[in-house]
Parts: sequence; C-alpha cells; structure tokens
Amino acid sequence: LVDEAGATMNEIVTSVKHVADIMSEITAASEEQSSGIEQINQAISQIDEMTQQNAALVEQAAAAAQSMQNHASALAEAVAVFKLSNLPAAKRMATPDPKASLPTKPAQAVTATTSAAPARALKVQPDMQPRAQPVPSPGGDWEEF
Repeated sequence: LVDEAGATMNEIVTSVKHVADIMSEITAASEEQSSGIEQINQAISQIDEMTQQNAALVEQAAAAAQSMQNHASALAEAVAVFKLSNLPAAKRMATPDPKASLPTKPAQAVTATTSAAPARALKVQPDMQPRAQPVPSPGGDWEEF
C-alpha cells in the first residue's frame, strides 16, 4: 500500500510539473500576444497619422486646384476681350493654320472687344506700336525697361 501511495504521489508530482509547464507556456504566449497587440496598436496609430496628413494634403491640393481654376477663369475672361479672327476660339485651337505662324507684314489687324462696347477693328501701324522707354536710375548707368 505504501508503494502504491508513493507511485501515486510521483504521478501527482509529475502531473503538477506538467500543469506548471503548460501554465508557463500559456504565460509566454500571453506575453507574446500582448507584444503583438502593442505593435498592431502602434501601426494603427501610424496609419491614422498618415491618413490625417494625406487628408490635409488633399485639402491643400483641392484649394490649390480651385485657386488655379479661379486664375484660369480670370485669365480667360481677360483674354476674351481679344478677337483674333472670325473663327471661334475652339475651332482656331483645333485646326491651326500653319501659314499663320509667321506674319508676312509688319502690321496686322487686331480686333478688340469688351463686354460693355461692341467689337471694333484696330489697325496697328508699325510706328504706333508701344516701345519700352529707358528709365534713368539714381544708382548710375543702369536702366530699367
């Protein structure tokens, strides 16, 4: 009976050691999980930060695009007062005339229109073209045009 009790005690001790080993493995796995979860949290934080930065860049790009659109509209409006030929602007741009690239005469007719006044043709003579006049500077020989 004592031998049986001793054998049972040895089995119990072995089982307790086995349970202790399993518990230490569970503890190690839990620590690894915690470490992995922490890394995931850091990655998500970095992704969130980059997403916010990208959103700010998108807003800046949208504002820049809107500003460029406004400038383009203003430029188109400013240039719209000039009428270069009887063709619509879209047709002129779609089918450029290769002969028209270089002027054959020094003076060409230029038509100016405004939204308030009807269109009228202005003949620009060579002697009437504006010329840059030198402006004397107080600093010496330099001239500004």
